[in-house]
Amino acid sequence: MALSCFLLSFLFRSLYAHNDFFTSIGQMTDLLYTEKDLVTSLKEYIRQEENRLEQVKEWADKLDSLTKTATQDPEGFLGHPVNAFKLMKRLNSEWADLESLVLKDTTNGFISNLTVQRQFFPTDEDQTGAAKALLRLQDTYQLSANTISNGDLPGVVHKSRMTVADCYELGKIAYSEADYYHTELWMAQALTQLDEGEESTVDKVTVMDYLSYAIYQQGELERALELTKRMLKLDPNHHRGNGNLKYFEFQLEKQRKAEAKKKEVEDKKREQKVLDKRDAQRKRSKDPLPERKKYEMLCRGEGVKLTPRRQSRLFCRYYDNNRNPQLLLAPVKQEDEWDRPRIVRYHDIISDSEIETVKEMAKPRLKRATVHDPITGKLTTAQYRVSKSAWLSGYEHSTIERINQRVEDVTGLEMDTAEELQVANYGVGGQYEPHFDFGRKDEPDAFKELGTGNRIATWLFYMSDVAAGGATVFPDVGAAVWPKKVKHH
Repeated sequence: MALSCFLLSFLFRSLYAHNDFFTSIGQMTDLLYTEKDLVTSLKEYIRQEENRLEQVKEWADKLDSLTKTATQDPEGFLGHPVNAFKLMKRLNSEWADLESLVLKDTTNGFISNLTVQRQFFPTDEDQTGAAKALLRLQDTYQLSANTISNGDLPGVVHKSRMTVADCYELGKIAYSEADYYHTELWMAQALTQLDEGEESTVDKVTVMDYLSYAIYQQGELERALELTKRMLKLDPNHHRGNGNLKYFEFQLEKQRKAEAKKKEVEDKKREQKVLDKRDAQRKRSKDPLPERKKYEMLCRGEGVKLTPRRQSRLFCRYYDNNRNPQLLLAPVKQEDEWDRPRIVRYHDIISDSEIETVKEMAKPRLKRATVHDPITGKLTTAQYRVSKSAWLSGYEHSTIERINQRVEDVTGLEMDTAEELQVANYGVGGQYEPHFDFGRKDEPDAFKELGTGNRIATWLFYMSDVAAGGATVFPDVGAAVWPKKVKHH
């Protein structure tokens, strides 16, 4: 069983109309140039209407600085998931608010430019997808809301802080999914930043309203009641708050009577409250992945540690595949990664120019990655695979043909029935949860559409280095293989 974990940096300037931007960093980089173009157009409009549009000018100045930094290193900038989320949020929500302001005067070119560019904008689904990606990263790598809000992620270059409004938006998206565990985490973070004096259009009462309900839904009546009382001190006439106050008091009294004899047990459980809350949320959401804990541990680098005896069986070597004529003068560098089952890595096996050719061919074709439905045998999209893919054939370009031949020379497997070269580009918090690459006995039609029979081997090229994360893990054996760009000059 193999899978690709989350990538904090990713594989890959023309503009294409796409769906599911959040599933591909390669295509999300186009949005930075779209936003930069919009800023340029906006500043021209400001020059004409400067006295009347001071609010618009402040917005443009802020984004002008951001886009200049972002477009100097688009992939690195978007490798930080907070930057990716905020890009989705800006283009999906905040630019729409700005449009309403500018529509007071339609005599210039800015609205026309914005209207044209809007067809390339992300959607509500993209903003929600980027938000859920942050939540996945938070869970998998056990990051606190405060750590993410401060932008303190491992390996990041373009650090970006989250505002109260950003935290509130994440909490609202979690709330809309009945994910009260993450609702609490992010509404609490928004409240903390408000308590610390951060100015925001989001007020404390609104945040407390969501937070108290999320806490109540997780069974902590006493905390929900105290928070409701605090909220009512700020807004004594809050209708829902007053109703909740009476309800929480009534329910708390019932609970105290029923659990009077269980106090000692509850005290012991309190230490595991955070973990238990997440487990409860997984049960509420009917998480279909039984091995999630082990999968996430491996993604964090907490896998099986090989014993010295097992490590002694792992070697590095120059490999010519039984004196293959193509490899006699230039054998490949082979490194054992794991003993049982055998997993090997080949170093310096694809050139930078070949990688760039593959990316250039793949980018305009990237589409939401699909999986084989074991019941129907047909391809379909799935929430557990967050990426975009493109398929390249050997007859299209000599580089693809050369790569295919190289795989055949090294593996000894004929490529006649191999699938086309699949190029995968992961988005913010991109992942492919535990799966089998081959069709099992109860899936006889898994690859019927391909007409090539079942899969017998998987070859992966890592075409980029990543700042953090990105492992391919094998939950059944406890192995994790970390990405390293394969290249030679």
